[in-house]
Amino acid sequence: MTNPITVLIVDDHEVVRRGIRAFLEALSEFAVVGEAGSGAEAVELAARCVPDVVLMDLIMPLMDGVEATRQVKNISPRTQIVVLTSYHEDEHIFPALRAGAISYILKDVRMSELADAVRRAAGGEATLHPRVASRVIQELHGARTETPNPFTELTDREMEVLQLIANGLSNTDIAGQLVLSENTIKGHVSNILSKLHLADRTQAAVYAWRQGVVRRE
Repeated sequence: MTNPITVLIVDDHEVVRRGIRAFLEALSEFAVVGEAGSGAEAVELAARCVPDVVLMDLIMPLMDGVEATRQVKNISPRTQIVVLTSYHEDEHIFPALRAGAISYILKDVRMSELADAVRRAAGGEATLHPRVASRVIQELHGARTETPNPFTELTDREMEVLQLIANGLSNTDIAGQLVLSENTIKGHVSNILSKLHLADRTQAAVYAWRQGVVRRE
């Protein structure tokens, strides 16, 4: 008999977690190893349980699902992340996929389809909701409908922070230079990554250099 697929369920709504858990535990091929109500709790449980698959909500207090996905993948690269959310806008899709999620499905999915997505993820196969798949294909084909200059979405302060990131400054250094709190800088960095659809500050620095936001003397 093969080992069951171990699953960690992450959602800030208990009723959602309990409903998914009840369904999966009724199927012998799955074993739910834990539930988390926040991104931080998800990271802690993933480190302890090393699940095959994490069902990850995106919008949660304190630490969102994108950052939780990034940290879980750093802790346990073998763990596959299946995003399960109500949101299908670009600002949610692309950061989640770049952070390491293998699949992106919406909460209007049928339970049987959810189980299939978990099953496929455990085998290294992606599942994308049709709306999400359409956006990914458009992105790959360069058919984005938004303005071609992504920097127009950044505020003046965010542009300033991006320039300092590109010059190699840490959040602490940036906070000192701009006379802001480190938490405020972290918020700006998170917004920059989301708006530019980038996974981390290293990508942001490289992108800024390539786009001429900063120039070498």
